[in-house]
Amino acid sequence: MRIATWNVNSIRTRAPRVVDWLVREDIDVLAMQEIKCKPEQFPVELFEQAGYHLEIHGLNQWNGVAFASRHEMTDVSRGFEGMPGFGKPIKGQEAVQGEGPNGLPLEARALGVTVGDLRLWSLYVPNGRSLDDPHFAYKLEWLQALRNNAERWISENPELPLALMGDWNIAPFAADMGDPTFTEGLSTHVSPDERSMFASFSPTVQDVVRPLVPEEFTFWDYKAGRFQKNEGMRIDFIMGSQAFADTVTAASIHREERKGDGPSDHVPVVCDIDPTLLGDTFEDDYDRPMIFG
Repeated sequence: MRIATWNVNSIRTRAPRVVDWLVREDIDVLAMQEIKCKPEQFPVELFEQAGYHLEIHGLNQWNGVAFASRHEMTDVSRGFEGMPGFGKPIKGQEAVQGEGPNGLPLEARALGVTVGDLRLWSLYVPNGRSLDDPHFAYKLEWLQALRNNAERWISENPELPLALMGDWNIAPFAADMGDPTFTEGLSTHVSPDERSMFASFSPTVQDVVRPLVPEEFTFWDYKAGRFQKNEGMRIDFIMGSQAFADTVTAASIHREERKGDGPSDHVPVVCDIDPTLLGDTFEDDYDRPMIFG
């Protein structure tokens, strides 16, 4: 069974490419970030023709998260408890948007679903912008609320196969930052506060890809030939609980998806899991052949 995450950087622009990759790479569940559209604007038909169910959380042309899954998704959560808000309300979306505990409007940055025994989250962590920007404080507050929830979920159910997947906007180690415009201690993504916050998620969840793919970037800016010079960063992760990590049999970062016409600036991150270690949850699905349109 193949689980993946991909910041697609506008699904309406890249839907054919994403669906082609899903089918070609035999992906069962994909967490998407930065879809940049409302649910009614999402190119649903292309995914459904390829045999995928969808859950979508988007409010406008910014942010937005989604799941595409061959398997049924239940227990859908748009946002998590204590998630802070930021900025101003989106006109016409106030009722849907809601407010965080800080009284500010919530952004479409977190979507949780249950697939069989798996509890999966698609996460688009705030960028932070700069160390003196209010967005940076928002980023740390957002991550703290997420960590508190993850700790509670695992405390309540230590055997929960939980995965927090997505664009974390943090390069946790020096080897994860190859973009020369970022300076450790002075720039977002590589500040001590962000790296400390990322580290604090352990041992609740752990990076299940790094042990199998120790040296790869997942993002390259469009500017200044960053990809051609391999001046990227590793900021996209699949962070799994121990019960999830124990099922992982392989992992990969699909660098080739940064090439070609109109790529996202991020590439997919994939892990293979052994579904037999999760009981008989997926047995019926794997006995039934997929039909692609």
